[in-house]
Amino acid sequence: MKFVTDFNRVLNDSEREFIATLTTPAKIQAFLDELPYSREPIYRCPLRVLRERIAHCFDGALFAAATLRRLGHPPLIMDMLPNERDDDHLLALYKCDGHWGAVAKSNFVGLRFREPIYRTLRELVMSYFEQFYNVEREKTLRRYTLPLNLRAFDRWNWMGSDDALKRIAQRLDRSRKIPVLTQPMISHLSLVDERSYRAGLLEADEAGLYRPGRKKKCKFGNNRIME
Repeated sequence: MKFVTDFNRVLNDSEREFIATLTTPAKIQAFLDELPYSREPIYRCPLRVLRERIAHCFDGALFAAATLRRLGHPPLIMDMLPNERDDDHLLALYKCDGHWGAVAKSNFVGLRFREPIYRTLRELVMSYFEQFYNVEREKTLRRYTLPLNLRAFDRWNWMGSDDALKRIAQRLDRSRKIPVLTQPMISHLSLVDERSYRAGLLEADEAGLYRPGRKKKCKFGNNRIME
């Protein structure tokens, strides 16, 4: 837990007291839910998220991984990948009693927290399928990466510095991708119904939504900045 101890040392007293209150995955999720959704094409390390109180999906997943690490979980993240008409969505993963759960920051209602009830990563990923859609109401989830343990980036102080964040995004790009649909399945997908579409965008920041055909400024940023 050396890196958790080092992270604690750079916090002031009020920050240390606050982060000590994030004692469960659900409490970490509640904190992320309170933050404004970042529209900026930049990455923030966990320390900046704590201090600036703003995040998009990449920032939020790293913050969740860092705080889950404080609770004894390995700092794992996983990228869910869409077709070419949407943006990625990053999850922080955790396990309880052998089952997977997730914490995530999202502009979409349905792409956030998952209880640790999923036996496999595929089960977890597929729980997001119906909620993973773009502004054209197309269901876009296609693949996911194997989990990435952020311990590999401790040497660059990913919890307290932005220096490692592009490295993390690049490593995700190179990770093995697991498909979730066959081409025949894709060809028969229906559009999201209007009621589900409106529900998923409840309180969404419209300016932070990815628009198909718009050039991406950052790997994880703008709509689901990953999402």
